[in-house]
Amino acid sequence: MNTNSKIYIAGHRGMVGSAIKRALEKKGYTNLVYHSSAELDLKDANAVADFFEAEQPEYVFLAAAKVGGILANNTYRAQFLYENLQIQNNVIHHSYVQGVKKLMFFGSSCIYPKHAPQPLKEEYLLTGLLEPTNEPYAIAKIAGIKMCEAYRSQYGCNFISVMPTNLYGLNDNYDPINSHVLPALIRKFHEAKRNNDAEVVIWGSGTPKREFLFADDLADAALKLMLDYNGNQFVNIGTGHDLSISELAELIKTEVGYTGNLAFDTSKPDGTERKLMDVSFLNAQGWSYKTELKEGIKIAYQDFLSKNG
Repeated sequence: MNTNSKIYIAGHRGMVGSAIKRALEKKGYTNLVYHSSAELDLKDANAVADFFEAEQPEYVFLAAAKVGGILANNTYRAQFLYENLQIQNNVIHHSYVQGVKKLMFFGSSCIYPKHAPQPLKEEYLLTGLLEPTNEPYAIAKIAGIKMCEAYRSQYGCNFISVMPTNLYGLNDNYDPINSHVLPALIRKFHEAKRNNDAEVVIWGSGTPKREFLFADDLADAALKLMLDYNGNQFVNIGTGHDLSISELAELIKTEVGYTGNLAFDTSKPDGTERKLMDVSFLNAQGWSYKTELKEGIKIAYQDFLSKNG
């Protein structure tokens, strides 16, 4: 992949896609192609076929997806399954049809069985039942991994998959209903501080543990793998460290400057008890994360303030 290679970023406006765009531009890549969902509906097979035939990209980062937190995943189950399958089926298939040299598919740590051993090794895929609240999304992502493997096996396509842990950073989604836990807590604490609320209520018990990776670190790892990795096995991308939701809440509370109390609503679901990625394979490739969580939360909060005042 040269700096003048034609590179298509699917989902360039999202947190992952925009981080990839920044990483590529920083490294001097100049021939980038991207369209908003209004300009190109990736669920439309004919539109995707026309796009690939017209643009002829050489490399593809497939970061477009319908995403959300535990509530969104559990509420919009049909949409999460249908829309993600449509997007990835169309982009992966037409990358093959038009002879794309290499494609990277972005999955999610929710692909792993709910009760898989920790930390999560790549070989644990499909060894047990999924977490019920995000099963449709996980099934779609598993299908994407297997589609890349099948197109590699049958057609010789150099299509690789990566599995990021929980992400946060610039251009995150802070919607109070559909966001992931870290941005949701940033918004909750910010609004509680502004409104002088006595307490902030957090979903679940606060005991589940999660790992968080700054999106620009993900983009850095993705670019390295796009350049250097050509294997069939998908690759975990994470920090190798986790913390409880209550510990995360305390970090965000301190950064935002909220001084009230925390309350945990145990009537709401916790999700999987723990999701820590085993990143030994990625570390062996010479990559490890750079942004510590405290620093990343600070950057994310400033980004939130720039958009929400």
